[in-house]
Amino acid sequence: MKSLFSTSFSAAQANIALLILRVSVCGFMLTHGLPKFMNLVGDKPIKFGDPIGISTTASFILIVFAEVVCSIFFLMGFATRIAAFILFFSMAVAAFIVHANDPFATKEKALLYLVIYLVVMLLGAGKYSVDHLISGGSGKKRR
Repeated sequence: MKSLFSTSFSAAQANIALLILRVSVCGFMLTHGLPKFMNLVGDKPIKFGDPIGISTTASFILIVFAEVVCSIFFLMGFATRIAAFILFFSMAVAAFIVHANDPFATKEKALLYLVIYLVVMLLGAGKYSVDHLISGGSGKKRR
């Protein structure tokens, strides 16, 4: 019973948790990004907003880049903090600009992604990542 309320964890548990988080969040985000990617490479006209004032096409290309390319980098743990920042920014735009006047329930999904990307920006990708391989397996040990 005592272990159910324990707040301690091992580095191995943290690294596995980060891997599970990265893989699952990437899978979820790709369900949003891949249809947009197919629209981008298809011959349908782009119907998308311009939430930050850079043009509809540029906004659409950037969100496809975030939701597809950055999600794949996030999954692999490659340039994870950069990919997470781009995804964090895109979710901030979605929550606070695109859905600014919508009820909380509409913003909730973007906010949940935003928090996940923030946590990964702070913690990094963990041991099971390309970042870990590139860094030579160095890094501070977690307690």
